Amino acid sequence: MYLSNSRKVNSDMLLPAKTEVARCLRSYRAWERAMLACPGDRAVRATFEDCGYTLCVLMGKRCAREAADAAEQYLRGGSESRVRRGRSKRKRKNGMARVAAPVPVPHLAAER
Repeated sequence: MYLSNSRKVNSDMLLPAKTEVARCLRSYRAWERAMLACPGDRAVRATFEDCGYTLCVLMGKRCAREAADAAEQYLRGGSESRVRRGRSKRKRKNGMARVAAPVPVPHLAAER
């Protein structure tokens, strides 16, 4: 949900499937190499830009390079590499900040 200043996003958004992120990132990297090999080819450039746009949408970023970096970090796994979209989930009790314990998420066989 976008707020009045148009850049803040609700922190309860769903994260993309890791298999889809991995597929999109592989495609982006392959077309990036193809574009660097043939910079004058408009069809290659258009496909590369389409892959970059898809990656931006999946990762919630405005720049394809930032989206690729976020995708790589997200695919490394762990609670440290989750896509950050909004404020942190710190809880306060008696004035002390506590970080919520990570909850294990079941993985599909394709994600292993």
